[in-house]
Amino acid sequence: MKTKIVMNLILALSFFFSSVILAQIEKDEVLEKLKKDNENLNHRIDELAKNIDDLIWFDKLKDYAIIDKVYITGPPLWKEKNPNAMGVGNPVKFWSYIFIPKGIQKNKKYPLIVFPHGGVHSDFSTYYSHIIKELMTQQYIVVAPEYRGSTGYGKSHYEKIDYGGLEIEDTYSSRNYMIENYEFVDEDRVGIIGWSHGGLISLFNIFDHPDDYSVAFAGVPVSDLIARMGYMKQDYRDLYSADYHIGETAHENVEEYRRRSPVWNAHKLATPLLIHTNTNDDDVNVLEVEHLIKSLKAEGKKFEYEIFEDLPGGHSFDRIDTKKAKEIRVKIYKFLAKYLKPNMVLDSVDKINDLIYYK
Repeated sequence: MKTKIVMNLILALSFFFSSVILAQIEKDEVLEKLKKDNENLNHRIDELAKNIDDLIWFDKLKDYAIIDKVYITGPPLWKEKNPNAMGVGNPVKFWSYIFIPKGIQKNKKYPLIVFPHGGVHSDFSTYYSHIIKELMTQQYIVVAPEYRGSTGYGKSHYEKIDYGGLEIEDTYSSRNYMIENYEFVDEDRVGIIGWSHGGLISLFNIFDHPDDYSVAFAGVPVSDLIARMGYMKQDYRDLYSADYHIGETAHENVEEYRRRSPVWNAHKLATPLLIHTNTNDDDVNVLEVEHLIKSLKAEGKKFEYEIFEDLPGGHSFDRIDTKKAKEIRVKIYKFLAKYLKPNMVLDSVDKINDLIYYK
């Protein structure tokens, strides 16, 4: 009798735990499906936002620029998920914005500015529209690459991200495209500017292609990924260790993070460079940029820099619309003009306001 009771109890427990396990499996499958659906929805929303933002670009810049968006190529992926798949080794395709000042004379030559956007996964949005207006007024031609990993172009492009890697060559490809396709672009007057992640890309472009840029500006540049992994939160670190990205943490492969950090490539500098940072930056801690500055000095490099003290705006201190931010942008424009020699220089806040904001 006792044996039968025990057997029935075992059977009942087995049935119970089997039901629990099956329920958990079903729950996990549902959660995984919801996660994938949510990711797909996020990408669809990003694509919609990008399409809307493109319309805003044309509206905001209609009096200042001829705008185009071209589909070009960069190097193949640095690692393939399936090395035997069709299309392996093909160049990566990406979009680039082109801004040409209205009223230029196409039989003359004009300086080019390459302008990579910031953000780990972001895009060249109308956040930069006021800066583009200021560049157009000075008659710079601008190309802004939506390099691999940018948002607004679907999951596939998003997961091609290669932070501190081949995104640098995508940006360089956009430079070369402009020279090859527009006769009024002066290949001897090419500069590159960028903030944050765009600052990192700008630094690596002049480090890797020193003969092809006349000048560079790096604002609050991500400079040391190893240090960055130390002070940022886990969800930020996860962006880098994702399978489709680096695939390892800095702890697991510190040399890979070192390779992708400008601070460990400071010996390559041979291009005029201006660096700006802010002590209350809430994204790129000032210690990263200070490390870059010290490394450049240790290598005996000539460059200019300014460390601003606790300016309003934090990470965006010189990109906002305050008078102080405009004053700082005037410093940037004067520095660029020494090497790019545009037809006009916005060398005062009054001139910025009179030509752009009060007209």
